[in-house]
Amino acid sequence: MPTADDRSLDSLVRRAAFNFLEHHVQLHGDAITRATLERGFEFRGQLVKLVGPQGIFKPKILPLYPLSITTVAPKPGQARPYDDGFQSDGTVLYKYRGIDEPNHHENARLRSAMHDRIPLVYFHGTIPGRYVAAWPVYIVADDREGMTFHVDVDGHMPRQVAIDQVADVPLQRRYGIRTTHQRLHQQAFRDRVLHAYEEHCAVCRLRHSELLDAAHIIPDTEPEGEPRVPNGLSLCKLHHAAFDQQLFGIRPDCVIEVRPSILDENDGPMLRHGLQAIHESRLHIPRRIEWRPDESALDRRYSEFRAELNEQGVPSKPGQG
Repeated sequence: MPTADDRSLDSLVRRAAFNFLEHHVQLHGDAITRATLERGFEFRGQLVKLVGPQGIFKPKILPLYPLSITTVAPKPGQARPYDDGFQSDGTVLYKYRGIDEPNHHENARLRSAMHDRIPLVYFHGTIPGRYVAAWPVYIVADDREGMTFHVDVDGHMPRQVAIDQVADVPLQRRYGIRTTHQRLHQQAFRDRVLHAYEEHCAVCRLRHSELLDAAHIIPDTEPEGEPRVPNGLSLCKLHHAAFDQQLFGIRPDCVIEVRPSILDENDGPMLRHGLQAIHESRLHIPRRIEWRPDESALDRRYSEFRAELNEQGVPSKPGQG
C-alpha cells in the first residue's frame, strides 16, 4: 500500500509533468520530439524523463506507478512493434509488455494504476521521433485474454482520482469540439504528410513548417477522405486555402490549373506570384511512390473543380474535363 509520503510525491511529480507538457504545447504546438521527452524536466534537483526504452515508463523518482505509456510510430515499410489501436468509443487498446507475460512487472504496475485510478500521459507516435501527447488518460479495463489494456484518452473517466492533489491540474485540455481521439489522428496525418513531402509546400516549395498544412485531397468529412498520406498534400497556408476554395485544381497528372477568373485579375505581386504563376506548373511530389498523391482522388477532386467552372460557362480545354 502506498504511504502518505508516496502519494504526496507521486502527486507532485505527476502534476509537474502535466504542467511541463501544457507549457510545451502552448509554446510549440502538439508535436513533441522524443529528444524533448527524454530530456524531461527537473524536479527537486532530479531529472525526470517522460519516456524510456519501453512503452510503459516509470521514472526512478516515482515509487509505484508508471507516468506514461507510449505507442511508437512505424518506420517506413515496417509495422508497429505493438499493434495498439483506436476504438470507435474513443479508447485505445494498449498491448501488454512482452509476449504471454500478463504478470510482467510493467504490466502489473499499469494494472495497479488502473485499480487506483491514477492519471497517466499517453504519447502517440506520428512519425519516428515525434509524438503527440494526451493527458490525463486512464486505464479503464484489462483484457487478459486479449493481452491489452483499454485506455480512456477522451476524459470519460470519473474525475475522482486517487491522488487528491492532482485535482488542481486541468483534467481535460479543451480543443474546441475536437476530441483527443480526433486530435491525435489529425496531428499524425499532418506529421506524416509533411514528412513525406520533406516539409515543403507541394506547390511553391515553401519550407517553413510552421506555415505548412496537411491538406486532404478528398475532404475528411467524406467516407473516402481517409487520413492517409496518398490522400494528403503538403501545402502552405495560402495554397491550402486556395485549393479548398477551388481557386485552382490539380489534374490527375499533377499539373495545376488556376481558375480563369483568377488569371484575368490584376491585383499586385501576391496574386501574380502566389496564384497566377503556378498555372500549368507541376506539383513537387514525394520521392517514395507509395506516398505520392492518389491519382483517383486527384481525378475526383479535379472533376469537381471542372464541374464548378462548367456551371459558370468556362469551357474545358481539349483533353480536359
